[in-house]
Amino acid sequence: MSGHSKWHSIKHKKGAADAKRGKIFTKLGNEIALAAREGADPETNFRLRLAIQKAKQANMPSANIDRSIARGAGTAGGAALEELVYEGYGPAGVAVMVEALTDNRNRTASDVKSTFSKYGGNLGSTGSVAYMFDKKGLILCKASADKDEMSLVAIEAGAADIDDSGDQLVVYTAPKDLEAVKEALGEDNVDTADVELVPNQTVRVEDEGKARSIMKLISFLDDLDDVSSVVANFDIPDDVLDRATA
Repeated sequence: MSGHSKWHSIKHKKGAADAKRGKIFTKLGNEIALAAREGADPETNFRLRLAIQKAKQANMPSANIDRSIARGAGTAGGAALEELVYEGYGPAGVAVMVEALTDNRNRTASDVKSTFSKYGGNLGSTGSVAYMFDKKGLILCKASADKDEMSLVAIEAGAADIDDSGDQLVVYTAPKDLEAVKEALGEDNVDTADVELVPNQTVRVEDEGKARSIMKLISFLDDLDDVSSVVANFDIPDDVLDRATA
């Protein structure tokens, strides 16, 4: 899992770069709007609270956040959003899950399908790869956080698993335990926290060319405006992944 968990660090840095260009605001706004359907008060809506925290980390203006909440709560205009999940395979037989938020499913399906085809993948049917992933809370600790100390704190707070093989500690929890473990670790030690799909089985990829193709497919899928997250079950050694993403 080392390569897969390392990708979270790379993706986080990529997200920070996207935020500087304002590119990520549309995606974050959609996430907030969708979460606000379950209640417009972040104090009682954990999903909304997480979405707002992600938006603030990206320096999304408060006015944008408020408009997104109003949109989701039905007190502002805008087309209705729906959640879609696409499943497929990438180079080297790697399974790929794509989660999207959209107001136009035909546009989104066309974009996702063409991206799979263009970058060496194949879109699959519903259920074709979903069994290879589980929903889990995932916390990425800051590089400055003490791994040993944070590992102990996370385990005592109810974490299900940890991965300390990369530069940053990755903590896995049951979705319901994410908030408690995140609070135990402390805001100063946490980079990101969210409920994500995590692979329960992986495909080892040591060929640099195939690794580069996999990362290119994932990156271009992630760049699609309607796509909220992309995960894949690759296990690429860190040195190979470093060269493939250089």
